[in-house]
Amino acid sequence: MDKLAEQGQNFAMRLIIPLIFTLGLGSCGLPDRPLPPVQESHELVVLTRNSPTTYYEDAQGNYAGLEYDLVNLFAKELGVSVKFIVVPEFNKIIPSLARRQAHLAAAGLTATPERKKIVRFGPTYQTVQQQVVYNGLSLKPAAFQDLLGKRIEVIAGSSYVERLHQARKQFPKLAWREVTAMETDELLEKIAIGEVDCSIADSHLVAMAQNFFPDLGVAFSIGEPEHLAWAFPKNGDPYLVTKALAFFERIEKDGTLRRLLDRYYGHIERLNHIDVVSFLDKLGTVLPTYRKLFQDAQENSEIDWRLIAALGYQESHWNPFATSPTGVRGLMMLTADTADQLGVGDRLDPKESIPAGAGYFLTLKESLPERITEPDRTWIALAAYNTGLGHIEDARVLAQKHKLNPDSWTDLKKALPLLSKAAYHAELKHGYARGGEAVIFVENIRTYYDIMLKFEKPYKSPYPDLSAAEEPVSLAASPARPDKAARPMAR
Repeated sequence: MDKLAEQGQNFAMRLIIPLIFTLGLGSCGLPDRPLPPVQESHELVVLTRNSPTTYYEDAQGNYAGLEYDLVNLFAKELGVSVKFIVVPEFNKIIPSLARRQAHLAAAGLTATPERKKIVRFGPTYQTVQQQVVYNGLSLKPAAFQDLLGKRIEVIAGSSYVERLHQARKQFPKLAWREVTAMETDELLEKIAIGEVDCSIADSHLVAMAQNFFPDLGVAFSIGEPEHLAWAFPKNGDPYLVTKALAFFERIEKDGTLRRLLDRYYGHIERLNHIDVVSFLDKLGTVLPTYRKLFQDAQENSEIDWRLIAALGYQESHWNPFATSPTGVRGLMMLTADTADQLGVGDRLDPKESIPAGAGYFLTLKESLPERITEPDRTWIALAAYNTGLGHIEDARVLAQKHKLNPDSWTDLKKALPLLSKAAYHAELKHGYARGGEAVIFVENIRTYYDIMLKFEKPYKSPYPDLSAAEEPVSLAASPARPDKAARPMAR
């Protein structure tokens, strides 16, 4: 617990300046008067939050987040530009929207009965379950009566507050503190380091946080599952609502929505508690030995050193002497043939294994068809690292036969497990493969990489003329960038 507390405090300190900057930007971004219809302005103004589930700047300086991706797709369909306004306090989103200071709010909002009195909601794009969260090292609350006297904090203006008010009717002594200028992930961090006893959060947020703070536990669920949706002003432009209805109907039908949800949440529940605890421990005890080698590999490959390290951890748990029954060896678990091709003399020497593994991974990425975009390109290349390009091509052929998108990792990971079934692999060029293992391999790396992004700093080359380390390969897609005045700092 002390180690996790120290990690949490260090991370919080790294957020102080960016957070202050974000708050300043968000507070001055709201227009003074109601906006004209988007057909007149040709600009879609969107209220959002700076959080890992909505809208943020990633490690490579690119914008990302489920809401960011959805809004950009919608704006492209409308043929208009986008301006994101980051609202620093959650409880100001609905009132600002009601005053028509934006065309819509895309902020991970739950469509509650109270909110429906103020704004209009579009179609559901995600279903979540509210959960009471506590520190698993303490006594587990079983019901609301066990929360009496606890230090409870929730986000002001959130649907969680509505739930607590409902519970207070039965338990009048139930008390809590409502906080502003803070996101749910920050509150969950406070529980992990012992500053708060309990909070309420949506299930997908809890699952993400448990990969960073494994002592977080779910005490109990509250009520029925709830629905996330965009919100529109009640007296807003009906044209925009009609277009949004058609947009969500289309992306649900063609699989776009499913692929986006999988991109951000498809891997978050892959690791168990022991996996996360072990990885966090090795961040402090083993990684320092090899950090410089991973960073040097970034210099040569232009791949984020933290992704290379996550790959190495999945392969060997950073054990330079690891050997598998099939003969792959070393920290990056290279085959003898691959090592020979890369000029590696000793696979057990991390100084040879790490740069060779990064170079091999880069070669795999470059071998994929150019039309495969990020982040799918990276995830598919990782699968190829595990099972080989030939089997990946077979899986892509199978995906196409099953009317799936062979260029999408979300669809490809449905086809890969079929490579182990005789009914399928008998007709494929490269035959049998343990494709299901490749899926687990990639999803684990995605989670390890997420954890490293939170706790490990990016690497900048000491040689300014080398762009490789200054701008490691991005995993984000590249839709139109939002208005610079609304740009949040990385979190």
